[in-house]
Amino acid sequence: MTTDGRIHSISVSETKGDQKHNVGEATLVKNHGIDGDAHAGSERQVSLLPLESFSKLDGYLVDLKPGVFAENLTTTGLDFEGVSIGHRLVVGERIVLEVTQIGKECHNDCHIREVVGDCIMPREGVFVRVLKGGVIRVGDAIVWG
Repeated sequence: MTTDGRIHSISVSETKGDQKHNVGEATLVKNHGIDGDAHAGSERQVSLLPLESFSKLDGYLVDLKPGVFAENLTTTGLDFEGVSIGHRLVVGERIVLEVTQIGKECHNDCHIREVVGDCIMPREGVFVRVLKGGVIRVGDAIVWG
C-alpha cells in the first residue's frame, strides 16, 4: 500500500442530493466531518476517492471532475488497495482520520451509473471519521499512518 499522497481536491455540498462543488480548503471537525458539508455528523463523516480511479471510466462521453462521485476528498498518489477498517490517515502534520467503511451501495438515482452504466464509488470509495480535526487544503500531504 503506497503511503505518500496529496489532497487533489476538496468537495462539499450544503444539501444532501446536491452536486458537490470544489473548495480550496475546509475545516475537519472531530467526530463530525467537514464543517458545512451535508454529510457531516453522519456515520460516513468524510468520503475519499483516489483520482486514479477516475481513469477506469475513461472513454465514456461524460465529464468526470472531482466531486462528481459525491466524494469529499479526491486524492492522488495514495494507494487504497489493502486498506481495511481501522486504518488511519494523517493529513498535513496533525489531522487524523480513521477508516470506518469501504465502498457503499449506490443509490437508485445515481447519475453516473445512469449515464455510464457503472460507478466506482461503491467499490473504491473509503469513508472515514475525524479523530483529530483542523484545516485541510488542496495540495496537503495525506499518508497512511
